[in-house]
Amino acid sequence: MNRYGTMHFSLAILLLMLFAGCATPPEQGVMSGAESQLRMRSIQTRAFETSDRQKVLRAVIATLQDLEFFIDSADASLGSVTARKFNIASGGTVNDLKVTITVRPRDGGQTLVRMNAEFNRKPVEDPEVYQRFFVALGKSLFLSAQQVE
Repeated sequence: MNRYGTMHFSLAILLLMLFAGCATPPEQGVMSGAESQLRMRSIQTRAFETSDRQKVLRAVIATLQDLEFFIDSADASLGSVTARKFNIASGGTVNDLKVTITVRPRDGGQTLVRMNAEFNRKPVEDPEVYQRFFVALGKSLFLSAQQVE
């Protein structure tokens, strides 16, 4: 091998080592990411025993208002509601809780309600937040079925 061949070979080896050092390792726990998404989706979703989507949408809006949320938007054709709740924490910082709720029909005469929540633009992963909303929504739907206002 001549001098230039050795230099090219050395340069190629050096470049390979450089690029190998920049490579990112495969993400650990790809399945655990999917499992955590499924777990979050199960926390965020409830099925209600009614096929009346409009009634559920009205109950969602009423429940949010009862929980002191301001309704940003509601679209009956899409079955979605977006609402916000602000509070001022100690030190004068403003906290923003934003929820987006979708309502869609499910086979068997049920309606699925899914709620996504963000607190200060970060996803809420605390199951208790979702449980409180779904308990209140369930009570609202029960009272509306009993025609109690």
